[in-house]
Amino acid sequence: MSVKEQGDKLRKRAQRRLHVRKTLSGTPEKPRMTVYKSNKYLYVQVVDDVAGATLASASSLEESLKGFKRNLDGASKLGEEIGKRLKEKNVAAVVFDRNGYKYHGIVKAIADGARKAGIAF
Repeated sequence: MSVKEQGDKLRKRAQRRLHVRKTLSGTPEKPRMTVYKSNKYLYVQVVDDVAGATLASASSLEESLKGFKRNLDGASKLGEEIGKRLKEKNVAAVVFDRNGYKYHGIVKAIADGARKAGIAF
């Protein structure tokens, strides 16, 4: 992939991200769950946009979650972990922010894992 193509890919993701975020916002009743994928790790954050506060987060970088790899199985387990943390904070429903990524593969596995833990979207 050339440098121009790489920049184009990042620019298009940024456009998709902004397009989705125009209409998506987290409230105290239904916070926003956002996903970020790096080349090595996965990150999930649940944010209340009204208060500007992070309610819960989980990543494959944490010591307790070190065994989770950046694949479908690890993403599903990470989704279940964030769902468990949200249940402890009495959050039953969230708005899912895919952060400009396509809704398949790892992003879908995280959402399915959270659903399995009892979080509604």
